[in-house]
Amino acid sequence: MSIVEVNAALVECQRCTRLVQWREEVAATKRAAYADDVYWGRPVPGFGDSEASVLIVGLAPAAHGANRTGRMFTGDRSGDWLFRALHRAGFANQPMSISPNDGLELTDCYVTSSVHCAPPANKPTAAEQNACSDWLEQEIDSFDGLTAIVALGGIGFDRVLRIGRRRAWDVPVPRPRFGHGVELPLTDSLTLIASYHPSQQNTFTGRLTEAMLDEIFARARELGGSPAPS
Repeated sequence: MSIVEVNAALVECQRCTRLVQWREEVAATKRAAYADDVYWGRPVPGFGDSEASVLIVGLAPAAHGANRTGRMFTGDRSGDWLFRALHRAGFANQPMSISPNDGLELTDCYVTSSVHCAPPANKPTAAEQNACSDWLEQEIDSFDGLTAIVALGGIGFDRVLRIGRRRAWDVPVPRPRFGHGVELPLTDSLTLIASYHPSQQNTFTGRLTEAMLDEIFARARELGGSPAPS
């Protein structure tokens, strides 16, 4: 299926009772700062270039971020960090992502997540991750020329490796530990790159800096045969 067809099916997903109830409850009660907003409150599809060579895999939509706006990493501080970095790397035409109507366009990259519905406390269960995994597989299948998958955080990293093992990709045994900058060739043409997630916990403490994130996306560009802009 094309990525458009995958997303059309994905947004109707009702598999995980806990996540369905939570995403809809948040959309109904809202946060005071967004009281006038109409929340998306559904599974959040990926976003970006349908012919991307770089796939970015996060954790899950934020309750008052993507679950509100309906676009991945849009409307929260994690997204602020991510899209600034993508802009600096030449993947995005602007450094901000506020709403689906803000004019943002991505070139040669696509942003998605391991779980497509906002989970309570931002912690999807193992069962919920497994239930959502085939959406990520379908997304991967919809791209013909992927050269890099950037996993933002340990859950995304682990999920890609689990998918890779089922597909007989070159996943080492035992499975390698997550760490910022860890790089694993999965096939002759596809490499997994690990990055700390741009969560407030990581960015506020300095565990992840903008320079560190820039290095990740410069490497992703290099794997695709295109250098980062000077």
